[in-house]
Amino acid sequence: MDEARSKYLILVGDGMADEPLEELDGKTPLEAAHTPHMDQLAAKGFLGLTETIGSHQDPGSDVANMAILGYDPDRFHSGRAPLEAASMGVKLSPGEVAFRCNLVSVESGADGELVLTDYSAGHISSEHGRVLITALQENLGNESFHFYPGVSYRHLLVWRGGRSDLSITPPHDVTGQPVAEYWQVYDEVSELRSLMEAARRVLSDHELNRQLAAEGKRTGNAIWLWGQGVAPIMPSLNDQFDIHGVVISAVDLLKGLGICAGLEAVDVPGATGYLDTNYDGKVAAALESLQDKDFVYLHVEAPDETSHEGNLELKIEAIEAFDARVVGPILDRCSDMGGVRVMIITDHLTPVRTRTHARGFVPFAVCDLPASASEAQRGFSERSAESTGLVVKPGHKLMEKFVKGEIA
Repeated sequence: MDEARSKYLILVGDGMADEPLEELDGKTPLEAAHTPHMDQLAAKGFLGLTETIGSHQDPGSDVANMAILGYDPDRFHSGRAPLEAASMGVKLSPGEVAFRCNLVSVESGADGELVLTDYSAGHISSEHGRVLITALQENLGNESFHFYPGVSYRHLLVWRGGRSDLSITPPHDVTGQPVAEYWQVYDEVSELRSLMEAARRVLSDHELNRQLAAEGKRTGNAIWLWGQGVAPIMPSLNDQFDIHGVVISAVDLLKGLGICAGLEAVDVPGATGYLDTNYDGKVAAALESLQDKDFVYLHVEAPDETSHEGNLELKIEAIEAFDARVVGPILDRCSDMGGVRVMIITDHLTPVRTRTHARGFVPFAVCDLPASASEAQRGFSERSAESTGLVVKPGHKLMEKFVKGEIA
């Protein structure tokens, strides 16, 4: 690979990596999906595996994407919610702890136990989510607690003088299960448990939720607090690699991570974090940014969301949409521009079978555009990447190799 190029582009399909499935005749969703553009990049460039989440680290998108951007999570990770706070313009003062505040759906089971039926409240719209979170702030906000609205079901709570040392299970790991066992952790801090119970009362009585229920839709009738932490301290990508750029994502986690890394967060109207996201708008924003910036980090959430739902058909659809509506158009235009080094990567495994994030090596492909023809016969998948023998470990070393052109 040549020495460093003038432009760098990383395209992340969140949670695309998976495991071989019997219903796919032993293939993974990546192998079963029709992905000619990612396959082309894998054939013409360098294909390998990297470990974005260490064996001792929590398998989350915060840890994985931090590693992809070149930051050692053991040094710089302080929690998921503080990154989201940065995206939302919420500056955490010393002593303040940020929590991700999911709007979730809970129902009483046959035995009377409270069960988490949907970690996303039916992928509630951002408009409806804002209404409910605003109601929580108006009714429960005080000098200690402040609610901030985010995107869809993903919101923020800041607790002044709070604790960040709680071990809380993410709600997407609990779908379909009774919540009592998982909510015991809040009993360690009576203020949090009281807040969650009060939030259930406010949300259950809210006019919007009554309307949604009447329409047969899931309601955001409870909150789930998790991913807590204090503000991180990180050097910028410009300080490390002398690059300036942008992050393009629907979710506050990725935008906040980019902001903490010194990137500009580009807001794309209609970006939802699901299958109905504005793919065309993201592509247009990436190409426009490359005109005067030298780095773009473009993230698509949909494969991960469909994995959490346990929906194999929709996961394959999400992977194919990422390939056809993001990777394909960008590769076409960047090939015309020339002088662009591009990486395709998935941040972590999210097996459809388990519906949650998992540790393990994930595939990546790197190619300088325009790329020359290749006789290689391989696709972008876990198995193909393993067959090349190219492994980058730990994962936070990949960014430096990518920028310096040292992948081989």
